[in-house]
Amino acid sequence: MNELNEKINSAPSYILAVETSCDETSVAVVKDGREVLSNLISSQIETHKAFGGVVPEVASRKHVEVITLMLEQAIEQSGIRPRDLSAIAVTQGPGLVGALLVGIVAAKTMAMALGKPLIGTHHIAGHIYANRLTHELQYPAMALVVSGGHTELVHMESEGKFKLIGRTRDDAVGEAYDKVARALGCPYPGGPHVDRMASEAEDVVPLPRVWLEAGSYDFSLSGLKSAVLNVLNQAKMRGETLEPSAVARGFQEAVVEVLVEKAVRAVREYGSRQLLLCGGVAANRGLRSALQERCTKEGLELLIPPMEYCTDNAAMIGAAAYLKWQRGEIAEFDAKADPGLSLEEWSVQSL
Repeated sequence: MNELNEKINSAPSYILAVETSCDETSVAVVKDGREVLSNLISSQIETHKAFGGVVPEVASRKHVEVITLMLEQAIEQSGIRPRDLSAIAVTQGPGLVGALLVGIVAAKTMAMALGKPLIGTHHIAGHIYANRLTHELQYPAMALVVSGGHTELVHMESEGKFKLIGRTRDDAVGEAYDKVARALGCPYPGGPHVDRMASEAEDVVPLPRVWLEAGSYDFSLSGLKSAVLNVLNQAKMRGETLEPSAVARGFQEAVVEVLVEKAVRAVREYGSRQLLLCGGVAANRGLRSALQERCTKEGLELLIPPMEYCTDNAAMIGAAAYLKWQRGEIAEFDAKADPGLSLEEWSVQSL
């Protein structure tokens, strides 16, 4: 342990990170948790498009096909010799169990072969700390996580300490976008298409806002999704034609208003110094614009990662893993894929 602490305390550190939680295979090398030396991403969108969504077994096989070559290329592009890497980080959860297993086996193999420590990393912690790749974080902070599988408000009293104060009770935002997009005749993945149509719409179909109980920071998207389907079905029964872009705009405005209002209220209540937007849906132009406008009006500092760090990528895993590396919190080699890994339990121990 003394030898490991000496390595940790000596600068710089280079973390090789692996991300295979869903349908992107990604490998990166990150210096000191901030500087991205390489960040390769292999997307499976074209493969899953034919099925209208991610097929877990297919995703796992695709990870297996490319992971070895991507490990080699990420190290080569970083300019770092394998023996100079400090640690190997990998997404341990949450995610698709088969996909997670591919990354974990690859990361363990690299760590054992090179004699390097292994760092099991939380996927959502990665999305949150993607902001650290381009911004200086200040605490306490509030994170609004919006992705295909997660919609959460996370309070961080200090670095690497996570407290979940709100979550979706049913569909995640990205999941709801894909379902609405399918109803509007858009191909998978539907989120970008709904976002584009909403921005181009001249009219809007009014849809309900789902606030839940007074004071609640939870979210619910299934009712809104059903409202969209009802509007479309009723129009069809009346022989009317609704402009898809008007429906998309109504849906997006309903989603964005609730996300923005609850996030801003949470920042105020918890005394947060910054609001961090995180996750794949952070690439949504309507949400980014509305949140920026509201935060500017409220005098709040909003951090949003560049587009390349919003969707799943290994650089964000390297950034989050650095929190553990600094504190010497290393995983055992019998660490397993954990699709239900708790963000709060993954929180770092105090220095």
